[in-house]
Amino acid sequence: MPSHDDSRTDLQADFDSLRPGESTSQGATRRTALKAALGAGYAAATLPVAAQTAISTSTDGLQAGPIKYPVNGFQVPAYAAAPSGRTGLPVVLVIQEIFGVHEYIADVCRRFAKLGYLAIAPELYARQGDPRNYTEIPKLMSEVVSKVPDAQVMADLDGALQYAAAHGGDIAKAGITGFCWGGRIVWLYAATGKVKAGVAWYGRLVGQPSELTPRHPVDVAAQLKAPVLGLYGGKDQGIPLDTVDKMKSALASGTDAAKASQFVVYPDAGHAFHADYRPSYLQEAADDGWRRAQAWFKTHGVA
Repeated sequence: MPSHDDSRTDLQADFDSLRPGESTSQGATRRTALKAALGAGYAAATLPVAAQTAISTSTDGLQAGPIKYPVNGFQVPAYAAAPSGRTGLPVVLVIQEIFGVHEYIADVCRRFAKLGYLAIAPELYARQGDPRNYTEIPKLMSEVVSKVPDAQVMADLDGALQYAAAHGGDIAKAGITGFCWGGRIVWLYAATGKVKAGVAWYGRLVGQPSELTPRHPVDVAAQLKAPVLGLYGGKDQGIPLDTVDKMKSALASGTDAAKASQFVVYPDAGHAFHADYRPSYLQEAADDGWRRAQAWFKTHGVA
């Protein structure tokens, strides 16, 4: 992986000092300014950013930063993080929310790197547009997200694994995790045979087939080649629990990997409960899910 600048800005130092229930000496005014500045690292449509709960993982001991790799003549931009100076690392593909690879997704990569992984988060709609330029979610969905073919995403993830193999990763120990839009992708990629395990955070399970999205998780459930842990919210207004039940039924009649897949539903959690930079964040569920994700990967050979 390329080297990176380890220098820390005053903003980053301030960010590191803020934790839930704490403040800087300047108090609320300082927090407000920090909150506004943090927005630069997120898609505009996600604002306002909940600065006091947003987690910041340092790059100390890591190689971390933007990378690019080729897929079908296109240079796919991505964020990657790994322990400095190590090879033979297990690999985790980190799949974005609808808002793209912003600071939260980059931070998840750093969290995995601190655990000894090479983590890569590709910009999976780079060909269609930049989600950071959008201030309205419906417009982002219609102009960018809805135009992303699943086939393109699968190829870009294959490319990420090839990059990992050439930069210190052991892709025989590869896993995938993703959030919201990325949670759906986890289920689809777990059917390819290219990863050992997946962890899907509140990804959509059913949907109408289309030319760009011909199959949904429930359609591939029985053919899974890697077991998936599904982490879902009982109060998620966008993913009814009856769709979780449909997915469970499909998994029960499938491959060994399908039958080994599991769901954990957090009764008090809504959508995006792991997204610590958003008001939807629910720390208890997020922390429990993170522990379960680590254990799931270790149990299934992604470690």
